[in-house]
Formats: sequence, structure tokens, C-alpha cells
Amino acid sequence: MQEYIHSVSLDASRCTGCTTCMKFCPTEAIRVHDGCAQIDGSRCIDCGECVRHCTNNAKKAVCSEFSQIAAYKWKIALPAPSLFAQFSGLDDVDYVLQGLLDIGFDDVFEVARAAELVSAYTRRYLKTEGIKKPVISSACPVVERLVLLRFPSLRDNILPIKPPVEVAAEAARAKALREHPELSSEDVGVCFISPCAAKASYIKNQCGSYKSNVDVVLSINEVYFQLLNVMKHIDAPAVSTQAGMIGLGWASIGGETSALLSDNNISVDGIHNVNEVLEKIENGSIPPVDFVELNACPGGCVGGVLTIENPYVAKNRLKTLRRYMPVSLNAVPASESYIPDEVLAEPAEYTNNNRLGKSFGESMRLMVKIQQIRESLPGIDCGSCGAPTCRAFAEDVVRGKADINDCIIAYKDLIRQYITDKNRGERTDDRGESGST
Repeated sequence: MQEYIHSVSLDASRCTGCTTCMKFCPTEAIRVHDGCAQIDGSRCIDCGECVRHCTNNAKKAVCSEFSQIAAYKWKIALPAPSLFAQFSGLDDVDYVLQGLLDIGFDDVFEVARAAELVSAYTRRYLKTEGIKKPVISSACPVVERLVLLRFPSLRDNILPIKPPVEVAAEAARAKALREHPELSSEDVGVCFISPCAAKASYIKNQCGSYKSNVDVVLSINEVYFQLLNVMKHIDAPAVSTQAGMIGLGWASIGGETSALLSDNNISVDGIHNVNEVLEKIENGSIPPVDFVELNACPGGCVGGVLTIENPYVAKNRLKTLRRYMPVSLNAVPASESYIPDEVLAEPAEYTNNNRLGKSFGESMRLMVKIQQIRESLPGIDCGSCGAPTCRAFAEDVVRGKADINDCIIAYKDLIRQYITDKNRGERTDDRGESGST
């Protein structure tokens, strides 16, 4: 099986082993040993929480460099809707679109356009009989990977429609080849401007049942400053947006569900809240709903680790930008009663890389051993052992990745007991010697 390529990396020279990242990791993918954090790639979902909370900048999100677009004859920018919320005083998204052309792109295709189409197809899918509900949005790659790794029973609940970035990439490439027949597909470079590292990982690993049409992923925080330099010189943009309120609304939490034009849906942001909701969906303790919008970043995509602006400020800016926009500029013909095959996709297959044993019986025996070790531990989840919880530490011991004496609290009690027993023995010896004289 091909190794999963991550977009979150660790700079060991900056790491102080403070355990902050370990405590915030939602999948317990981080351990701290020998004064340095270590990331377990089989558990990492590229949510960026370690990047967000690391006080030493030892974690970073890895994307492409702007110079990479020079390798293509025809360069297409795919701006995420969250890009427009980064600029103070912006009242017209056309300035950003023109700015992208001015910094070196040949064409711009808004991801918001594709988001409006995905919203329309989702409304159609929710009316399909026999589907598993609640339907879980497929837009956030962190959520999809989390479902596949920790909640595989919910795999069939994931919306089988490609995320907007993929729909936009396919449409942008097709448009370029149609308008410029002298170009080959290899001449066209499709560049997504991303608010988070997870989308870079998603594209690198070709998750799902299709090959991505995105060639380059740039971070918003890299493109932002280049845009600032050119946008201040734009008097009248030569291009105009081809998306409306619905498409731009996808940048913040609740935008996807509001586009469904129904009420029986919920929206959840923040990876730890997402984890909790998925657990409730799996055990059936959540009220019946049709659709669940789950976004790993606080506030939605505007809260991605590759953005510039505070997510709450950015969300407020979106309200200003959407105020005078049409509802939608990308409708699905009412005459079509089906969902085109080119926008359908299945999520990746689930592969459990963290199975305890080779067989069910062996796994059960190891589970019992983990529980026994867990009961012998203090249960305070202090993290001094290098694991986020006592339960995780017990599993590490069983897997041979840690020693039981790594628990400082238990080791301290062991030393205290040893000293007590030693002192008691010495007093016994003294009394024995005194009696013999």
C-alpha cells in the first residue's frame, strides 16, 4: 500500500518537547520522547492543530512554492472562497480576481462557482431514497480522513460527490483546453489557493475514486502579500465574479448547510467538536437529521492554519461582501433529474494501520492487558510519560513503544515504596543486632 503523504511537518531543531501539540492532537498521533515531539503518520489527519498551537513554530504546513507555476504554459488560479475574506476594506471580490491575473496567472476559476453546483447536486442527492443519513459533507478532507480512520462504520454516510475544489479544477482545465486547442493537458497548470494543509495532503494522495486535476497547491498566506502589492494599483477590474452568495458562503461554517435550503441539518466546526459529533452519530445518540456539515477548522475554512486574518473577523467580512451579490450564478438545469457521473466519487477505502494484533483473539488479549496496565496507572493524564493519556500510554507499553517506568508518578511511588521497605528492613536489622548483644 502506498504511504500516505502528509503536509504537516516537524522541525526538530525548534521543538522543546513541551507536550502542547500532543495535548491538542485529536487522534493521539503525537508522542514526546527524548525531549522532542514525534508524529505517527498512520494516525495523523493533517488537521493542523499542532501547527495552530505550537508556541515554538516547530510544526509547519507544507505547500508548493509560487515558482512552481512557471513550469506550465497556461496557469489557472483556483481561489478558495476564504481568500476573499482576508482583505481589510474589500467590498468587491473582482479586485482579488484581477490581482491574481496581475501576479502571473492566465485565468481564474472561482471555487465558489463549483460550490454552488455541489450545493445543487447535494439537494438532489438528499431526495434519493435509501441513502444513509445523516449524510456527512465531503468538503473537508480532514473530516473524511477522520471518518475513515476512526469511524469506518460511517463511511457510507459520506456524501459521494466531489468537493468543490475538484469540480472547479476539472471545469477549469476543460475550459482552457476548449478555448486553447493548441495546448495539451500537460501544458495547463491548475493551482489551488488553499486555506489549510489538509487539502494539500488530499491532492497529493489522490484520495477517493478519481485522480485530482489540481497540479499545484499554494497557501493563502503566501499569495496574500503578493496580491496586496498589486491590488492597490487596480482602478477598475477587467474581470468580474461568476459566483454568488451561496458560493462565497462556503468559506465559513454554516454556508454549506444554508445552501441546502432546508432546516433539518446541523453545522459543526472545530476538530474536537467534530470528533464528539461523529461519536454521537456512530452510537445513535444524535437526533435524526438529514445532513451534517463538519469543518475541522474553527469558524470554517476562514479558520484554516494557512490564512492570515482572525476567523471571526473574516467571517464578518464575508457578510459585507455577500450583501450585494446575487444568490447564485451557477444553477443546475431543472430539466436534469440526475447527478452527472463526473461529479460523483466514492471516498477512499478504509485501512486499519493501528490494529493491535494479527487476529481478533490476539487483539482482545492485548486489550485486556492494556486495561490491566491502565488500572495500575494514576489516571491523571499528565503527559509526563510522553503520551497524551494514561490509556494511550498503556497501549504504547503493550505495543513495545514505551516502558512502564516511563510513568513518572508510578515510578516515584515505586521509589518511595522501595525507600520505605529499605528503611523498615534496616530498623529490623538494628533491633536484631541489639537483641543479640
